[in-house]
Amino acid sequence: MSTIDRDDHVEQPPTPKEKLIIFDTTLRDGEQSPGATLNMDEKLEIARQLSRLGVDVCEAGFPIASPGDFEAVRRIAAEVGPLTEGRKSGQPMTIAGLARANQADIDRAYEAVKVAPRHRIHTFLATSDIHLKHKLKIDREECVEQVIRAVTHARSLCDDIEFSPEDAGRSDPQFLTVVLGEAIKAGATTINIPDTVGYTTPDEFGWLINYLIAHTPGGDQVIWSTHCHNDLGLATANTLAGVRNGARQVEVTLNGIGERAGNTSLEEVVMAIHTRPQNFGVETDIDTTQLIRTSRMVSAYTGMPIQPNKAIVGANAFAHEAGIHQDGMLKHHTTYEIMRPETVGLSASALVLGKHSGRHAFRIRLDELGYSDLSDDALNQAFARFKRIADKKKVVTDADIEAIITDEFYQPREIWKLNNLHVSCGDQISATATVSLTDPHGVEQIDAAIGTGPVDAVYKAINRIVQVSNVLTEFVVQAVTEGIDAIGEVTIRIQPENGQGFTTNPQTGAQIVRTYSGHGASTDIIVASARAYMSALNKMLSAREETSSTIQQKAS
Repeated sequence: MSTIDRDDHVEQPPTPKEKLIIFDTTLRDGEQSPGATLNMDEKLEIARQLSRLGVDVCEAGFPIASPGDFEAVRRIAAEVGPLTEGRKSGQPMTIAGLARANQADIDRAYEAVKVAPRHRIHTFLATSDIHLKHKLKIDREECVEQVIRAVTHARSLCDDIEFSPEDAGRSDPQFLTVVLGEAIKAGATTINIPDTVGYTTPDEFGWLINYLIAHTPGGDQVIWSTHCHNDLGLATANTLAGVRNGARQVEVTLNGIGERAGNTSLEEVVMAIHTRPQNFGVETDIDTTQLIRTSRMVSAYTGMPIQPNKAIVGANAFAHEAGIHQDGMLKHHTTYEIMRPETVGLSASALVLGKHSGRHAFRIRLDELGYSDLSDDALNQAFARFKRIADKKKVVTDADIEAIITDEFYQPREIWKLNNLHVSCGDQISATATVSLTDPHGVEQIDAAIGTGPVDAVYKAINRIVQVSNVLTEFVVQAVTEGIDAIGEVTIRIQPENGQGFTTNPQTGAQIVRTYSGHGASTDIIVASARAYMSALNKMLSAREETSSTIQQKAS
């Protein structure tokens, strides 16, 4: 019986690969996830990490959405835009701002991004009959005219222009060739094809990319891009189908966060191409060893936990429990692993440091984990926290250290500071909590409360002090590592009470209740819960301060 070798198992001479541009929209589309609102410092830190990761284009935000969003995009353009350290390409990351297809949006986007050495305006207009009729209330001819005006104006401001026909996945392909042909003629240099509602299948989306490249006038003069949503769980598959059919840019987010079910996951696309290069004929400039660190940073800042079975970055992605699998792994890792954990930035060692370890060993381990940019003061602060943890645990793992760093440094500005708390609870008594906070003026405030449980009592005591009405909408506790002495991570979400805190979606005009997430970590889950709650409250208060400042500026 003869056997047929599959192409990917046959030794073949290397073939030249085309560059695939990685366009990350974590800070724009990703931040639109409910509860994922980021403050200025968090956006800057994520942008810096995206640069280290090797992202080609960072869509930093939607500048016209709010003064805060404009300022965040402007600062990213000014402070992160020029960075080249550690980047394989040697070129700084392009900073993009999103704009609807009108002059005001485009001007605002340009003002925000223009200080970056490499900058882009990304403008969009819906093209599906559903959107034209029910949302925009214009016909196809008006759509084409608006696209021409918008792209022409954008091109008069800068040379790098991207145009997206929103809801392209449900648009008439023949009409798309007309709209996109005019966009190219008006000066668009990148044409992005969004599957805005995650409607298409890989065969359909791959066909659409192929058809548009072949039939759009000037299609051979631009870069074609994909932007897929995950409503049917097909975002990564659709994106890779687009790449196989000629797309040379992919729009993605870390951990796949985004509207509704999310966007295409950056780490999934990058590692699919890294692991199966012969199937795609492209390569990226992504430093894959930075994936885990970037993923965890985004999770910590947005307060969106990563599901354990998430591909590439989930806690179970490289875990093996079944006896058959463990037996195979002990004989050779390739029996059940198609990637090595070190490739994506996971440490091969489980036991790292203990209570007898010194500051030097701790610093070296932080460097190995990618935290070499900590200042001496930050190192001392983290080391003190590490020592406290080490006194309670026999071993401190890399995951524990990651949790320490995240909890110490990836938190919002402290308007109210948690000093300490005391809890008394049991099955025969009512849970009581005493909490000490420092108010915005530096004065200690102490109060106590009774609750249905220890966390409820702590939250009620905090509420009595801070007096900020809110509703707890989500509470998640998970262990960072195995064992009864594991560090517990708590993620919560809160919303303003009594209808306060509404914001307007600049794309649809819909009223949305803002949700604020908080994150905390400790070997004591009650303490972790209190830290998470204070994190969320401080985000809510910071947002109120920003809104109040904007109103005052307009009034003056």
